[in-house]
Amino acid sequence: MPITKLADFADPELNPCIVIKVGSSLLVDDDGVRTVWLNGLVGEISEARRRGQNVIVVSSGAVALGARTLGFEKGGRGSLADAQASAAVGQIALSGMWSQLLNNHGLTAAQMLVTLMDLEDRRRYLNVTATIERLLDAGVVPVINENDSITTQELRFGDNDRLAARVAQASGASSVLLLSDIDGLYDRHPKEPGATRLEVVKGITPEIKAMASTESNSGMGSGGMVSKLQAVEIAAIAGASVVIGNGHCERPVERIMGRPGEQGIGTLFLPRRRRGASKPGARKVWLGGRLRTKGRIIIDDGAMNALINEGASLLAKGVIEVEGLFRRGDPVSIVNSDGVVIANGLSEYDAKVIHSIRRLHSNEQQAVLGYAPRSSVVHRDLMSIKYVPPVA
Repeated sequence: MPITKLADFADPELNPCIVIKVGSSLLVDDDGVRTVWLNGLVGEISEARRRGQNVIVVSSGAVALGARTLGFEKGGRGSLADAQASAAVGQIALSGMWSQLLNNHGLTAAQMLVTLMDLEDRRRYLNVTATIERLLDAGVVPVINENDSITTQELRFGDNDRLAARVAQASGASSVLLLSDIDGLYDRHPKEPGATRLEVVKGITPEIKAMASTESNSGMGSGGMVSKLQAVEIAAIAGASVVIGNGHCERPVERIMGRPGEQGIGTLFLPRRRRGASKPGARKVWLGGRLRTKGRIIIDDGAMNALINEGASLLAKGVIEVEGLFRRGDPVSIVNSDGVVIANGLSEYDAKVIHSIRRLHSNEQQAVLGYAPRSSVVHRDLMSIKYVPPVA
């Protein structure tokens, strides 16, 4: 049975593995580390482990902690060099805190620092997966963060919301809990009069995206509601549910999931697949969750319908244009004429070749190529559909 309500998150049969993302503003405030709050959260993690649930922590806070130690302005984000230095200093303190507090509850912590390319490159992604699986099998709580001491602006996740979703994909987790500074997704900016929190959301539609705000209430974190919805989309590819809830309270997990006899406070996002689609395999999950591709293939409405509703491969006839310089085997985004990403896949041709055969039937392509064309531009077995059409 799938998760259908917030209370299901406490059920180990429905939710055997949880990724909990902790934002910077929850760990550090103007007075320093919020040790009492963090100890309470670790107590809730211990309770989940006793229920039989595996827990993976994705923890922000290294840059904020390091900046306090070094006396850097702007929370350590005044420059790339400041952020990298702050992360190098702060990560030691951050991992030490998690290790000590988890140890107080009889739990062993493991630190994993990853970069964007660790999860974008297929071989390195599989290495991450294998390490997490072994740690969980050994009863360890992995504590994961982006390796901000070596990453650059061009090659980073940008926030730990998306990292948490990618970790959920790599680990096969059943859910992601994004602890933040807000109670969930509201139908408009939560500061506006009459704003209403959504309790359950099925699929990320354009209407849902329009409700998101790019602001973060704390000013300390790097991601707002937009990045959280992107994380929901990534997690959904692997069939994982996501909850967004407020961590600024005692026992935040209990408040979000609901105490016995009480309703939880948060927004639950349920993954929704297109009709008749089966759960994607591991390679397609990896492809669909990629944050970077080498180029874009723009397709017409007929091709989009064939990909989404028929599970077809992408043919050259349906290609309108090609963007980027990619080679055969490179990951590409397949987008419609409005720029909406329909799928990610591995290209069967170089970009220049696709450009030369776009809009052509297969029986017309040989004259251009000088050899028999391949069956498709992107084969369905090497493609992960990302777009889920709204419910009629």
